[in-house]
Amino acid sequence: MKVQNQIGQLLIVGFDGAEMTPHLSSLLKRLQPAGVILFVRNIKSAEQTWRLLRECQKCVSTPLFTCVDLEGGRVDRFRNVLGPAPSAADVFATGDRKLFRKHGQVMGENCHALGFNVDFAPVLDLAFEASRSVMSSRSVSANPRETVAYAHAFLAGLRAARVLGCGKHFPGLGEGRLDSHHELPVIEKPLKKLWAEDLLPYRMLRAQLPLVMISHAAYPLVTQDRTPASLSKVWITDILRKRIGYRNLIVSDDLEMGAVLSAAPVGHAAVEFVRAGGDLCLICHRADHIAEAYDELVRTTERDPKSVKRVAESVRRVLAFKKKSAKLLQRTKAPSAAMVEKLSRKLWEFGEQVRLEVLVRVENVRAEEDRAKEDQAKNARRPRA
Repeated sequence: MKVQNQIGQLLIVGFDGAEMTPHLSSLLKRLQPAGVILFVRNIKSAEQTWRLLRECQKCVSTPLFTCVDLEGGRVDRFRNVLGPAPSAADVFATGDRKLFRKHGQVMGENCHALGFNVDFAPVLDLAFEASRSVMSSRSVSANPRETVAYAHAFLAGLRAARVLGCGKHFPGLGEGRLDSHHELPVIEKPLKKLWAEDLLPYRMLRAQLPLVMISHAAYPLVTQDRTPASLSKVWITDILRKRIGYRNLIVSDDLEMGAVLSAAPVGHAAVEFVRAGGDLCLICHRADHIAEAYDELVRTTERDPKSVKRVAESVRRVLAFKKKSAKLLQRTKAPSAAMVEKLSRKLWEFGEQVRLEVLVRVENVRAEEDRAKEDQAKNARRPRA
């Protein structure tokens, strides 16, 4: 098959609405994308969500990546269907690695039951002060090894629930003061320091991460310009692929975000992401942007032999990954009312367990601080020799 006929395997697409429409059906049949992603706007009930994903699969001949952002806390697409899930920071605050894993497993079971096989989590960005107002409870620690401990366990929980995870946002938004949904974060940090801090989770988890998501932040001390990492061969090929040795799938953050649109239109951004070494272009909203990216990728491969080779490499990687993950990509049974009730109860119980563990830990810390103050006061009252 001509590589131009497989371009859709480089796209994961989003859309409006909670039901299949003739327009959406036509778009999916034409593109044959690698996957779809749903948001709160698409998710009205468990059974409706499962049915919508099944209808999407009927339009596409290869198994779909059925994707969702489900981190808990601020980023929780199932809140209105199953109830609220605790954030990564809340779970991390328990200090209990068994709960880190349980967080991934509970989230994974919810994904699997609704028909999703990919969760774009966990966040590997470090919780530096600079990004606190942007990332808030999405990141867990400024210490990269503590971040690895949480992410390692969370990914194991997802895997146990038969869901693929994704580390994000490479190479790290911990020092970013701006929200890349709207503006381009420019992070003035040298590679040596990034390597020791922000990149450590990717280095340590490279074999465990099914997917890595690339951010739209710029790192001028590394690339010598303000090109977003998502369009940078230095970051994607030279550092992530070659120096770190990552071998699985590389997905862009949403190519409709303000940070990347300030650098390139959607179609051009899709081409540059793939040229830089990326595999899966994520386009989450507008059908015209999806069509633009698809058409631009087709045109580029028709006129540029080098692009044909690069595109073919990613198409092979995506299809090989799907074949290797065939069991995880199989369709699930429709969720019953009893199953939804069970999932909701389990999620609530987990949230309560996390809340109580955090309260106990806070009380223990306060007790230790009080004892330290008492000891200090006693020492101060002792007569000096």
